[in-house]
Amino acid sequence: MTPRRAPAPRHDDRRRTFPALPPRPAAEGDFALTWWGNAWVESMEDTALDAARLERGRAYADRGRVDAITVTPGRVMAYVHGSRPRPYRTEIRLRTLDDPGWEDLLDAAAARPDHIAALLDKDMPHTLAASADLLPTGRDLTPDCSCPDDGYPCKHAAALCYQTARLLDEDPFVLFLMRGRGEHEVLADLTRRNATRSAAERTTAAPPMPTVEARVALAPRTRPVLPPPFPVPAQPGRPPVYPQTPGAPDPLALDLLATEAAARAHTFLTTGLDPIGALTPWQDAVRLAAVHPGSGLTASTRALYRDLATALDRTPTDLARAVAAWRQGGLAGLAVLEEPWDPPAGPFDRARPALAAADFPHFRPWRNRLSTPSLQLRFGRDALWYGYESDRDREDWWPRGTPDTDPVGALTALLGR
Repeated sequence: MTPRRAPAPRHDDRRRTFPALPPRPAAEGDFALTWWGNAWVESMEDTALDAARLERGRAYADRGRVDAITVTPGRVMAYVHGSRPRPYRTEIRLRTLDDPGWEDLLDAAAARPDHIAALLDKDMPHTLAASADLLPTGRDLTPDCSCPDDGYPCKHAAALCYQTARLLDEDPFVLFLMRGRGEHEVLADLTRRNATRSAAERTTAAPPMPTVEARVALAPRTRPVLPPPFPVPAQPGRPPVYPQTPGAPDPLALDLLATEAAARAHTFLTTGLDPIGALTPWQDAVRLAAVHPGSGLTASTRALYRDLATALDRTPTDLARAVAAWRQGGLAGLAVLEEPWDPPAGPFDRARPALAAADFPHFRPWRNRLSTPSLQLRFGRDALWYGYESDRDREDWWPRGTPDTDPVGALTALLGR
C-alpha cells in the first residue's frame, strides 16, 4: 500500500516575508552567528569579484538599508536603499532541490530523531545539511539588481545576502524554503515518515530471548582460560581518508590527529609508556605541528598553525618559531627558546674566551645568552649550545643550526662553515 502523501502546503507556506531587520553594530570577524549562516555568506564571498563591493554591501546591511525580505522557492527578494532616493529591487536566485534530492534529505532527517529535535530547536545538523547539498556552494547563488552596477555581486545584492544570513541564524527552515519547500510541508512529511517508521518497528516481532534455568546459572563451574591477547602490529595503522565536506572539520587536521592517536596508542601498547602524557597543551601543540611535513607557514600548514595557535591564545608566528625550536632540539630546544635562566659558573663562563680564540670576539652576555647584532648562542639546561639568528638590530631571534656541546661548533654550524 502506498503511503499517503503529506497534506498540501498552506497557501502561504511557500512564501514568507520578513520585516526589515534593524541596524546592527559593525563588528569584525564572521557576520552570522551560526555555522550555516556563515556558510551562506561564504558561498557569496568565495565567488565575488570585488572585495570592495562586499565591504560596502556589508556596511549597507549593518546600517539597516535592506527593506522587508521575501523568500520563495529558489528566490530571495528585497528593496535595498542605495545612493538614490528610490530603492533598488534586488534578488538572489538559487537552485531548488528536485524530488530525489528532497527524498534523500527527508529520509536522512527521519532516520535520526536527534535531527528532527534539532530542527524543531532551530538548529541545523551538519550531516543533515550535507546529505542533499542543502547549503549553496560555488556559483549556486545568482544575484540580480535593478541598479546600473554590473558588479558580481553589486553592493545591494551583497547587502541582501548578508541580511539573509541573519534570517538563517534565527530560522534554518528559511533555507528549506529557498530550496523549494516550506516549514509546514517539511514538518508534515517528517511526521508521516516518522509514523510509518514507528509502525514498521512495532510490527516487527522481536525474536524470543534465550533463557537459562536459575540452577544452571548458579551452579559452580570453572571459567575457561582467556585466549592470549592479539599480537601488537609492527607499525601503527593508517587512518581512513577524510573527504572535504562543507561545514565539517578540516580533513588535514582530522588525518593528523588520527595518525597521532594511532602512533601514541602503538607506543603505549609496545612500551607501556605514554611519550607525551607529561607535556603541557602548548608543548603538545608545538610537537604536533613540528611532526607535520613541511617547514614554516606553507599553504598546507597555514590552517593547522592558525587553529592550534588560536586555541592556545598564541599567534601563528609564535607557533612557527616554537616549531623551529622543537625541530632544533625537541623539548629542550623549546625550553631554550622560552626560558632564560642563569647558568652556574663553568661552561658558560669559558664560552667567550673560546669564541674569542676562534676569532669570534664580539659576543655580549645576558643570562644564558651570548649575542651579536645578528647572531646568538643560547646555553641550554642540557649543557648544549643552541644557535639563533636575527635580522641585524631587530631582536627577532629564530632557531638555526644544530646544537653542540662546544659554542664554537654551534656557531660554525650556524654560519654553515
